[in-house]
Amino acid sequence: MGANKIAVIINAGAGCGYASDWAQQLEVSFAGVGLDADITLAASGEEMIATAQAAVKRGAPIVVAGGGDGTINAVASVVVGSGVHFGVLPLGTLNHFAKDLAIPLELEAAIANVATGTPVKVDVGEVNGRIFLNNSSLGLYPDIVRDREKQQRRLGRGKWLAFSWALVAALRRYPFLNVQLKLNDKVHARRTPFVFIGNNEYLMEGLNIGERERLDGGKLSLYVAQRPGRWGLLRLALHALFGKLSQARDFDVLTTDDMEIATRHRRLRVATDGEVTVMNTPLHYRLRAAALDVIVPLPITTPTEA
Repeated sequence: MGANKIAVIINAGAGCGYASDWAQQLEVSFAGVGLDADITLAASGEEMIATAQAAVKRGAPIVVAGGGDGTINAVASVVVGSGVHFGVLPLGTLNHFAKDLAIPLELEAAIANVATGTPVKVDVGEVNGRIFLNNSSLGLYPDIVRDREKQQRRLGRGKWLAFSWALVAALRRYPFLNVQLKLNDKVHARRTPFVFIGNNEYLMEGLNIGERERLDGGKLSLYVAQRPGRWGLLRLALHALFGKLSQARDFDVLTTDDMEIATRHRRLRVATDGEVTVMNTPLHYRLRAAALDVIVPLPITTPTEA
């Protein structure tokens, strides 16, 4: 396979009803914008990662990930730090990473962007060696995701019904974490149901709640929920699901490029870009500045900007 052939890795298990000849259709679409693409419809996260590793090793100039934020994270975890350009086809439900970088959500436009866009260096967050492009969280949200997946697996419930039951169970438990946050040469002790760590700063005003103006600011943003009642917990859970944050008054907000989070638990469920992993504590967070070269649309200058 030629080194100039780009690698396109699609999450085939995303439930989008892809036709059997979809890989061929994608190949034609990429050829239409002048790119010779090797398409892989990956059946698992392991296959996505192995395919990305092989592409980076052979010297592919661009590696493209197609799927939701979890898929984008999996492929980016291989590409990060390699200098290989990273393309995004946002095929998920929420597509936070693509939206924050103004990458088109429509498939053909996203394919065209891989050919005509420009690479920019963006920051990447990392916790205990695992990267996140959007955010990581502890407490309420990882617990709900774990319960939701359990119900989907054991009871065959749909994603949203399972989420509703998991949310009710979390509200009944009214869970809180005792955490020690070590950052900026200080230690902050908190009792909280929810800790949110963003790759760069999340806007918390008006209609922009949950968006980021930039991904190259060189900082992790830390949001620690104060002690809400059960309705406050409900609001936090819904905002966490949709990648949004409540108003600033509900959080202690800090910024750093490196921190440690300790709890009395030896192991803790940690969400990274919506995927939950059990990690040993303490948790070590750091920012990897300008670590990923993402292809984004060229800026458009309009008369109103002049």
